[in-house]
Amino acid sequence: MPEPLIVLESIRLEYRTGSGAVIALKDIDLTIETGEMVAIIGASGSGKSTLMNIIGCLKRPTAGRYLVSGKETGQLDANQLAALRSGHFGFIFQSYHLLAGLTALANVEIPAVYAGRGAGERHDGAASLLASLGMGERAHHKPGQLSGGQQQRVSIARALMNDAEVILADEPTGALDSRSGKDVLNILNDLHARGRTIVIVTHDETVAARAQRIIRLSDGVIVSDTRNDRKTTLPRAAMPVRESATPKRHGGWRWKDRLRESLIMAVLSMTVHRLRTALTMLGIAIGIASVVSMVALGAGSREEVLSEISRLGTSTLRIHPGKGYHDRQAWKIKTLTFADITALAELPYVSAATPSIREDVTIYRHSEKYEFSVRGIGPAYFVVEGIRLVDGRLFDDEDMRDSDSDVIIDTNMRNTLFGHDATDVIGTVMMGKEYLYRIVGIVEADTKDSEGRMYLPYTSIRKRIVGSDFSYVHTIIVKLADTAPSDWAEQAISRFLAARHGSEDFFIVNSDTIRKAYMRSTDTFNILIAAIAVISLVVGGIGVMNVMLVAVSERVGEIGVRMAVGARRGDILRQFLIEAILVCMIGGFLGTGVAFAFGAGFQSLSTQFHLVYSWASVIVAVLCSCGIGLLFGYIPARNASRLDPVEALLRE
Repeated sequence: MPEPLIVLESIRLEYRTGSGAVIALKDIDLTIETGEMVAIIGASGSGKSTLMNIIGCLKRPTAGRYLVSGKETGQLDANQLAALRSGHFGFIFQSYHLLAGLTALANVEIPAVYAGRGAGERHDGAASLLASLGMGERAHHKPGQLSGGQQQRVSIARALMNDAEVILADEPTGALDSRSGKDVLNILNDLHARGRTIVIVTHDETVAARAQRIIRLSDGVIVSDTRNDRKTTLPRAAMPVRESATPKRHGGWRWKDRLRESLIMAVLSMTVHRLRTALTMLGIAIGIASVVSMVALGAGSREEVLSEISRLGTSTLRIHPGKGYHDRQAWKIKTLTFADITALAELPYVSAATPSIREDVTIYRHSEKYEFSVRGIGPAYFVVEGIRLVDGRLFDDEDMRDSDSDVIIDTNMRNTLFGHDATDVIGTVMMGKEYLYRIVGIVEADTKDSEGRMYLPYTSIRKRIVGSDFSYVHTIIVKLADTAPSDWAEQAISRFLAARHGSEDFFIVNSDTIRKAYMRSTDTFNILIAAIAVISLVVGGIGVMNVMLVAVSERVGEIGVRMAVGARRGDILRQFLIEAILVCMIGGFLGTGVAFAFGAGFQSLSTQFHLVYSWASVIVAVLCSCGIGLLFGYIPARNASRLDPVEALLRE
């Protein structure tokens, strides 16, 4: 004798309330054989829907045993129960429970998605079922475009999608007109005739009369279980012949299909709630844009300052009279001399040494007056400062001795006086306030002097501009040998000059020391940026969590439907996580675009400073935005996956 399909032994269900326990079912004993058509009838509150939920593995009993095809369900976890629902049961609900954002065809396909069937196989099967139920031409319509009877037909097709052994119909005609109700009963009778086990929950005696067995409930107790000899046979519908289910697909294909379904539902949800999604994306975009822009601003300022430091020379020391930049008596100190420069140049750890002084000069050309910065230098100056010759020649020792009027200008000064297209500038004589100057060379420009700069031998600037032939200098620039540690060389030169002068009447500025100090300050700045970034992203993440919690509360019914047709907790968790990650990822890309637009606008307003973007920072920012979605979307997604299927369906 074959084993019964459904066996309930002493099933009891209690609900806990504030005033105590409410008993919904009391010691139910029930056996349903394969191929039976059973009607469970009773008044409202009798427990008939609760009994159907237990039979469909949507609800666990408080006590008793429930077996499906000999399998004890009490020991199964949530995922195993989901698999049991997917393989054995098909649900037809009074209120249809179709997903509003999907077409009729996509609604029918859902159970097959969670059963692991391929996309083509699902599509063909769903289309065939809809066609057999007279819904072929409405397959691509959404539920809002269908009548009640048509929606119930879609619900029936969904129940049949996985070739369920048992069809559970909860008040299947309750929301339909009489004609549509008869059509649905016709379909159920035909399914029964083809071997399906049908369980109908109803309060309507007329509907119950269609079943071969009628079970009456009252106050959670079976009061009668009778055979219906007056069972009416309805005309057979044009249903497809039942065939064995196509083998399920596993592994990568199964995950691919489930992931695709989760992605589609996430996009649909985002589309339906456009404003809410846009505001959430805006919050993330602002956070990411601020982070990327701050990092680019910090990198730009760092590059600019390091560029300024590099203009001081790599491994260079600048020696000035006095105790420091704020020493007001420094102008009185005249102990730095050309002899010091010669002595320093002979040290083994010094590559070159040169004097330097800055003054201003007026140049006249074509009745126009120009003010330029002029530097008095030695022949080694351009080597020490690393300035490249563009045209002509540099100074030599003969220029220093003769103190003649030869000058070198930079490309900015050339462009200011002669234009960007000027070529024959070498040899040109310029008129100053009291002297004439002949251009012998052109060097690359210092970008900070936008008008331009000119260079004279140190001896010339003393005679022509300052007005006296001084033997002392105001600044000595020393370039260290490549092998000389800058800190050690600085101390050695300080001891050397102190011994020559008899006291330390000078101070030394080390470019490497400045660079290291600035690097330490930028590290602090980077920590500050990171802290601001974390705050911005956390605020955005909290916004994502709030939105996702609202989304879960609004879509409880959808979650219940998916669980009823076989979705596991992992499927629900994945769907909501993907939605959160999508929102944050798109917000991250938008924020990155805003940051680049801000940089372009900033660049158009300022040519002296620009933001420096790093692809690494952009990638990290987008990954962080995805991480925010994963981190802050997890709790709402977990809450969704742990919903009770029956409670979720009731809140539809």
